[in-house]
Amino acid sequence: MLPIRVTESALRILDWAAVKLKRTQPSITARQKLGRRGEEAAYFYLRRAGYVFIARNFRSPHHRGEIDLIGWDHEVLCFVEVKTRTTRDVKPAEAAVDREKRRDLLAVARDYLRLLATPCSWRFDVVTVYYDLQSGEPQFELFRNVSSIS
Repeated sequence: MLPIRVTESALRILDWAAVKLKRTQPSITARQKLGRRGEEAAYFYLRRAGYVFIARNFRSPHHRGEIDLIGWDHEVLCFVEVKTRTTRDVKPAEAAVDREKRRDLLAVARDYLRLLATPCSWRFDVVTVYYDLQSGEPQFELFRNVSSIS
């Protein structure tokens, strides 16, 4: 548990330093900042849950879309989509991973699987991250094996 906290703190310090040195994109929107913050929080949440990550923000040159996180949950390769919100008022975050989004993710995941030397078991997971505006603390929900991919 301690190595994860040290890594998390180191990444936060590096992100802070990048902003101070103006090495980040100045045109990033508040929505994009929230999404990045949620992806980082989900990364550490899943690491504490035992996932071992091998890729972040994977894109394929052949298909549109991006897979936020790719990692192993024991013997299963997981393609993880992260959805971050500040409220549950409109609709749940996981509802944003609709049929079209799942189809795009599947195409990118297949491209990634072609890069592997040997076939393996795999699945799609969705992590929702909700930030409480008052405390700023994230709340997570993990949906494993989101299998309704058409």
